[in-house]
Amino acid sequence: MGPKPTTIKAITAEEFYTAHGRQLGLKLEAGEAGLDRKIREATVNRPGLALAGFFRHFAWGRVQVLGNAEKAYLRSLSSEERRGRIRDFFRRRVPCVVFSRNILPTREFLEEADRFRVPLFRSPLLTGRLTNSATLMLDMDFAPKVTEHGTMVDILGIGVLIKGESGVGKSECALALLERGYSLVSDDVTRMYVLDGRELMASSPEETRYLMEVRGLGLIDVGRVFGVGAIRTEKRVDLVVTLQDARKIEDVERVGMEQDFLEILGITVPHVRIPVSPGRDLGRLVEVAALHQKLKAMGHNTAKEFNDRLIEKMRSEAKG
Repeated sequence: MGPKPTTIKAITAEEFYTAHGRQLGLKLEAGEAGLDRKIREATVNRPGLALAGFFRHFAWGRVQVLGNAEKAYLRSLSSEERRGRIRDFFRRRVPCVVFSRNILPTREFLEEADRFRVPLFRSPLLTGRLTNSATLMLDMDFAPKVTEHGTMVDILGIGVLIKGESGVGKSECALALLERGYSLVSDDVTRMYVLDGRELMASSPEETRYLMEVRGLGLIDVGRVFGVGAIRTEKRVDLVVTLQDARKIEDVERVGMEQDFLEILGITVPHVRIPVSPGRDLGRLVEVAALHQKLKAMGHNTAKEFNDRLIEKMRSEAKG
């Protein structure tokens, strides 16, 4: 049994602000008392129809983004009518509102946001960029997550998760790969989530990001020792390599005809086991495993090509 994944069903407006406010340039203008309101969907909504009074199918549980179109429409209304539309909008329990392009909300919007305790933000981003960026961030916030015991590296664009029992040599193997010019994503503990329901992504816990523990040396700062090119914030997982004591492996794959897989968060990832014994260059073996996987992704399967040649030779000899 692997680690149990965690699934987020809602986040508060305050959590959204704390996690992404800097990247989105968010500035809280009103409604601070409602920062505990829940965002329940991993996307955003443009509430133009709602402000016009049409609430059928209104996606109230999302972050509400207003841009120039909504601004122009609200300004076309009288102050009394504008306040009435804003009140009807806020009565729908929206979690928070973000004005794009640094648009200054009207006095009615600010007052009603405070009255209904709805957090109201401004962002300097263009509406399209704000919508896309916020959606990607929310998708990450709501995505199923799991923590794996393993070291994640990037080898020529192939994301490799190195697993194995404690003391088998995962960090030493990663260190050897860093010396060859490759990059570290996470050491020993790796956080994973699914992006767009299709790609398994890996990153490091913030507390240990860019750090590596090497027995006898302690913690080393990878970026400072090997340069900024040796670190990555996140990477897609393309291959899982398990380092295992050679004495504990009963049947070692010799040709590679049978491909093993691991399922993580519902995503199937190619998996290979590498026997560990004195004198083996684990860094080099993992490097070759990654390059071999890259060839497979490009449509070249060495084991299958070898098998096809053998079958063709046997057919030729049988005919002769």
